[in-house]
Amino acid sequence: MAISISVVLLLLVLAVIFLRNGGLKLSHAIVCALLGFFLAGTSMAPTIQEGIAATANVVGSLRP
Repeated sequence: MAISISVVLLLLVLAVIFLRNGGLKLSHAIVCALLGFFLAGTSMAPTIQEGIAATANVVGSLRP
């Protein structure tokens, strides 16, 4: 759950930055948000969540 919240917050911060810089229109942000909500209700949601969790584990295990 902590990874999901972190990813959502990161995407929210990026969306706000893009909106302020004019690189992302409000209509584009709304479409992306709706796509995310609809995608979360499909059978692909667990696969996407597992992929994100696996990627976070790999990145978290890297030591500089």
